Amino acid sequence: MDIGVIGVNHNLAPISVREKVSFTDTRKIEAINSLLDKDISEIVILSTCNRSEIYIRSNNIEDRIKIVEDFYEEYFNEKNIKPYLFSKSGKQAIDHLFEVTAGLDSIVLGEDQILGQVKDAHEFSMKLGASKKVFNKLFREAVTTSKEIKSTTKISQQPLSISYIGIKLLKDKLGSLENKNALVVGFGKMSKLTMNHLKEEKVNTIYLANRSHGKYEDIGDDFRNVIPIDYNSRYETLKNVDIVVSATASPHTVLKAEEIPKLDHKIFMMDIALPRDIDSKINEFENIEVYDIDDLKKIHDENDSKRNELAMIGRQTIHSKVEEFIEWLDVADIDPTIQSLNEKCFEIRQDTLDYIFRKVDLDSKDQRIIDKMIGSALKRLVREPILNLKQVKDKGKREEYIKLIEELFEI
Repeated sequence: MDIGVIGVNHNLAPISVREKVSFTDTRKIEAINSLLDKDISEIVILSTCNRSEIYIRSNNIEDRIKIVEDFYEEYFNEKNIKPYLFSKSGKQAIDHLFEVTAGLDSIVLGEDQILGQVKDAHEFSMKLGASKKVFNKLFREAVTTSKEIKSTTKISQQPLSISYIGIKLLKDKLGSLENKNALVVGFGKMSKLTMNHLKEEKVNTIYLANRSHGKYEDIGDDFRNVIPIDYNSRYETLKNVDIVVSATASPHTVLKAEEIPKLDHKIFMMDIALPRDIDSKINEFENIEVYDIDDLKKIHDENDSKRNELAMIGRQTIHSKVEEFIEWLDVADIDPTIQSLNEKCFEIRQDTLDYIFRKVDLDSKDQRIIDKMIGSALKRLVREPILNLKQVKDKGKREEYIKLIEELFEI
């Protein structure tokens, strides 16, 4: 069994490509069930605004990687997707997951949001029975290592989230956001972070448009300058704002070019959703400038160099943790053999006890003593071979020993 990862991310694919292969929960379920039928043992799908990645565990991993590459093309009906796909296997795939989870493969080094997204992706697969012993161990170790890196390096303490950089870009365009009016579309985690940053920039009024009105109860006292509006009023509200930030989970655009009213003032729009919320045609309008996630990659923050130094420390931690996982994975290959040996011992123990108790009349106390003695003796018989087998580092030789043990013990 080996581990692989296949997908697209911000390193190779522009947003116009990434948004075409993003997974909703429904699509995840369909994809996981389809790939499990293709002789893949474990699957986790990580789909965020910056990446769409499928992690797999299977025999013949290179063949299965090709199957997943074909799957991307067929499932999303994207004939030109393959040049943007990346794939890694073995240690490289494990390294990649650890770096992604720690935020070291993000547009913003060390960002926090990806940690929760990896946890959610893993839990989703566990509920479907697609993440089992190895992936449960792998993803939990990646999450634990990420928390350790963030705790020791403090890499996430400086406010460099996607939403922060987006607001910084809008501030650069306007000179200042003080006393400006803003429209925020969506009320998820990213939108709440955005409103916090807007508050710090002393924005005058924030109009909040969200499809689900019930969520407005969560606004609280922290956002006293936030005015919830009817979702259908979002276009009319454009006449009263200077900036727009959209961050919904909608699979479709939420601001369409044909619905935009005539404006007599300049508006700057920031689209931090994937798929994109804002129709790209809007950027052609005279009074509107639209920016998306890929535009944020062009912004260099003064703290980047410091974060890169901390990222190097994080990668050293990841290196040692990955080595530990690979050692565990090597030993885990022995587990089926160990289980079969124990089952064989249990079978011999039961047959022996049944024979003794039929031939000799013993009270319950003596029966328990004999039971323990036979059980202990059988454990001693297999303990040394198991311990020695675990010490064999050469994978090929260990597989030979496993096969030999299975033949000798007929397990």
